[in-house]
Amino acid sequence: MDPSPAELRRLASLSELACLVADGSAPRRGALAQATGLSRAAVAQRVDLLIARGLLVETEPEPVGRGRPPASLRLAPEAALVAAVDLGATHCRIAVTTLDGRPLAEQARDLDIDDGPTRVLGAVHELIGKLLEKAGRPSRDVRAISIGVPGPVEASTGTVIRPPIMRGWDGYRVPEFFAESEGERGRKHELHRADVLVDNDVNIMAFGEYSHRRDGEHLLYVKVGTGIGCGIVSGGVLHRGASGAAGDIGHIRLPGHDDVLCHCGNSGCVEAVAGGKALANALKEAGLKAEGVRDVVRLVEEGNPVALRRVREAGRQIGEVLASLVSFHNPDAIVLGGRLAQLHEELLADIRAVIYRRALPLATRSLTIETSTLGERAGVEGAARLAARHLLSPRGIGRLLTRPE
Repeated sequence: MDPSPAELRRLASLSELACLVADGSAPRRGALAQATGLSRAAVAQRVDLLIARGLLVETEPEPVGRGRPPASLRLAPEAALVAAVDLGATHCRIAVTTLDGRPLAEQARDLDIDDGPTRVLGAVHELIGKLLEKAGRPSRDVRAISIGVPGPVEASTGTVIRPPIMRGWDGYRVPEFFAESEGERGRKHELHRADVLVDNDVNIMAFGEYSHRRDGEHLLYVKVGTGIGCGIVSGGVLHRGASGAAGDIGHIRLPGHDDVLCHCGNSGCVEAVAGGKALANALKEAGLKAEGVRDVVRLVEEGNPVALRRVREAGRQIGEVLASLVSFHNPDAIVLGGRLAQLHEELLADIRAVIYRRALPLATRSLTIETSTLGERAGVEGAARLAARHLLSPRGIGRLLTRPE
């Protein structure tokens, strides 16, 4: 049964306090009162409830000099567990974390997203179970599963919509796979009580990078791997667009490349020209051993001049697209991720040069352009943060406060 309007207002107030503590904006009772405008008595009542229900903990710092400093609040690490899942075209990384983002167990493995949803999600389910066993925690403690997939997603329903590279996934509702209870598919671990969130993989990477940095409110995270995609944070909020398609920059047309066909059905897309798969194919045609992005990186690191020339040209082509985005979005930062971002000296230098040459000075005056600080963990970091934000929302916190037996 849906909560009443009065109950929703109460939960919204509890949610606001918990979120302020979670992001470090107001780690003390006095700061919470100042940030929310609530009286100290009202803050104390709500904080005491969150502590009593196991969502917050309060620690007394060691006294320094005269007087006792105020106690600090933080999320209780045992309040709930989150399963953070980053699915790529050829790999996955999964972490089981506490509500405050501390990883308890984590593992990466190769997989083929084209094996289809049942097989891929079955492997995800199995790996989450193994990580829980490693962490020594029961599956009932997992209150949210947050999954990033390499394709367009209707985030409100977790439905994959016409993905270019995910064969067999079109129209598939990912949460329904986890909604079935233990035994329905012979599963050992029961995860059907957990809320399941699904988003595009680059979106969760962008949010992970933003949450880790927090030195600006407007960020573009550009993943350059097998394909090219972009996650957008605007005003501190992940921007998905009207239908969840925002940031699909890999299919922006590059002038002068109409002879290059893209798997989306159009021609001249920047992904088809400068993505990792396109680079590997070009190097293979040049007589080099290059089956995928890893081989492109290897050849450049070995100093192969053909590979280096191709990667630098790709950097300039990607830079042309990003220069237009800088003029449109005016971000504080562009963060480059994905496997090709390992070639930061070779790729980033040319991207940066084109952006600063093409975009107006006002748009680039405070712009930083750099590679990801989280690397391959950006996806699971973002998935965990999004799951925590969901669990601390008014409705989410209501379910946490009435946890099942």
